[in-house]
Amino acid sequence: MALAAALWGTDALFRRGLALELPASSVVFAEHAILVLLTFPLLYRALPALGRFDVRDWISVALIGAGASATATMLFTAAFGYDDPNAPLLLQKLQPLVAVLGARLILGERLMPRYALYFLLAVGGAYLITFPDPFDVSVQRLAPALLATGAASLWAMGTVLGRRLTAKVGFRELTALRLAVGLPASAAIVMVGQGPAGFTVYAAGDAVALVLLALIPGLLSLLVYYRGLSRTPAAAATLGELAFPLSALLVNYFAFGAVLTASQGMGIVVLAGTITVMGIAGQRSARDIGVVPDCLPRLQTSGSSGSHDGRRR
Repeated sequence: MALAAALWGTDALFRRGLALELPASSVVFAEHAILVLLTFPLLYRALPALGRFDVRDWISVALIGAGASATATMLFTAAFGYDDPNAPLLLQKLQPLVAVLGARLILGERLMPRYALYFLLAVGGAYLITFPDPFDVSVQRLAPALLATGAASLWAMGTVLGRRLTAKVGFRELTALRLAVGLPASAAIVMVGQGPAGFTVYAAGDAVALVLLALIPGLLSLLVYYRGLSRTPAAAATLGELAFPLSALLVNYFAFGAVLTASQGMGIVVLAGTITVMGIAGQRSARDIGVVPDCLPRLQTSGSSGSHDGRRR
């Protein structure tokens, strides 16, 4: 689990350069196209389950594909077009807060009694991560934070909607279905924002970065994640996923020279600590919700109240 989470943290190594050179929608379309090809066998295995889907299931699939897969990944990619490569990744730790609330509203699951405290602490941690100087709030810093938070919220809603579908289709097959629906949705976003030219902006170097993006923080991390998930208790998995912010910080430091300020360091400690305590507390009660963050938005979703849903993406 820790290795999978560490691989998620390499995302900026590939995504940031693409985001600075290409429209975010074009990056996301190409990423989906590659991943659909890689996961096609899983999509084929999902076909028998589709006959059991009702109208609400198909609406959930459409929302997951268009929202949690295509739109969320585009927002996440756009957030890397700004100066700070750390904040878009670290703010993904907010996903469990949104997933918990979504589970309450959509699935009718019970909130933990201490959820309000967890929420306030996590928001405080996110604020410190967003603004290196907590007393200097600027639009330049707020814009990427809003994009990253929007992505985290959509991915969290994808987790919630995916949980209700796993009674009819397996985690891996749902991931392939999510990508398959996300591909035409991402193509539509390209057409609206860029027109036909949005499909012809790629260069040879971009192709290498796109394939590595799909393979390393995408498919490889997913395979390692499922391998670890089958052998790891939920509480240990929650702790193992703390390797994600650590690897992200190390990659961004060595690749981009990105350094956290003291207040940002305090923010990630507060946010990661809050989410970890919330996840472990939720696992101790069969009636209370705790959700493990969906750190790899494009390939798998993960949830925990004794079980995991298989996204990021």
